[in-house]
Amino acid sequence: MKNILVSGGAGFIGSAFVRRVTQKYPQYNIIVLDKLTYAGNLDNLLPVHDEPNYTFERGDIADRETVRRVLEQYEIDTIVNFAAETHVDRSILEPDAFIHTDVVGVYILLDTARQMGIQRLHHVSTDEVYGSIPEGFFKEGDPLEPNSPYAASKAGGELMVRAYHVTYGMHTTVTRGSNTFGPYQYPEKVAPFFITEAIDDRPLPLYGDGMQVRDWLYVDDHSDAIDVVLHNGTPGETYNVGGEHEMHNIDVTRFILKALDKPDSLIRYVADRPGHDRRYALTNDKIHAKLDWTPRHSFEESMLDTVRWYRENEWWWRKIKTGEYLDYYKQQYADRLAQAAHPD
Repeated sequence: MKNILVSGGAGFIGSAFVRRVTQKYPQYNIIVLDKLTYAGNLDNLLPVHDEPNYTFERGDIADRETVRRVLEQYEIDTIVNFAAETHVDRSILEPDAFIHTDVVGVYILLDTARQMGIQRLHHVSTDEVYGSIPEGFFKEGDPLEPNSPYAASKAGGELMVRAYHVTYGMHTTVTRGSNTFGPYQYPEKVAPFFITEAIDDRPLPLYGDGMQVRDWLYVDDHSDAIDVVLHNGTPGETYNVGGEHEMHNIDVTRFILKALDKPDSLIRYVADRPGHDRRYALTNDKIHAKLDWTPRHSFEESMLDTVRWYRENEWWWRKIKTGEYLDYYKQQYADRLAQAAHPD
C-alpha cells in the first residue's frame, strides 16, 4: 500500500481513521474523498490539514466520473470506504439517500476500482445488518436480518463487496462495528445529542422505555481495528468489531447527565421509533483469535473523555446545531416531546 483513498473521510469514524493513519504511516499518501453532506465536516480534519501526506478531494462515491478521476490522478492502490448515510431516524424519514450512497455508491466504487485493476478495498459496515438479538452474540456467519432502511442499505452494500470478491477476485475485507462514540460525532447521534442538549439544559428525548441495549465502542478502538484488518485481514473475510460493553440506553443517558452534573429530570420518555431494534451484541472471538485485536478503552473513561471534549469544543458543535439540523430536530422530536413523559 502506498496511495490510500479514504472515502467518507470527513465523517466521524472516517476522520478518526485519517487522523490515525496520517500520523502512524507517514510513508502512505492519504487522499480523502468526501461529498461533505450535512455530517461531513472539514473541521474534523483540521488536526491533519498541514500534514504532507494528506490531501482532500470533494466528491460523491456514486459519481463514477469523479471516482475514476481521483483514482487515476492519485494512482490509488487501496480504498477504505467509510462513505455512508448512517442515521437510522433519517433513513425512516427519507430512505432515498441511503440507497444512493450505501448501495449504489458502494457498487460504483467497487466497479470502478475493478475496471482500473485496484485490488484492495476495505468496507466499513455496522452491527445493525444482523438485526436484533434477545440473548447471546452475533458471529460473522449469522444471517443478515436488517430492520431499518439504514441497516438494509448497509447490508446491500456489504453483500456487493462480497460479490466482487467472489466473482472478480478482488481483495476485499469488511468490518461490522458496534455503537461507536467519541469526539467529532455529528450531534444527531445519541451520545453527542444528549451531551450537547444537556449542556444547554434542554430535554433529552429517550425512545420508548429506554431499555434498548447497545454495545458501546470508542472511536479510537474502532479505527484501530480497521487499521489492523486493512493490513492483516484475510481477503474475503468479515470481522466483527465490538466494544465489549453492553448498556441500556437509559443507563448511558444517566451516565452522561451525572458526568455533566445535570438532573435526571431532563429525561423525557418519547414515542419509540418504528422498527427499533431491542438489542445488538457481537462476539469479537474471530478478530481476537485471528488478528489479536481487542478494545483497549473502557466505556467509563472514554465517555468521560467524550463529555469533556464536547464541553471544551463548543466552537465545533454549536455552529452545526443550526439551519438544517434544527429543521430535522423539529421534524423528529417536536411532536414526541409535546407528548413526552417525565422519568419516575
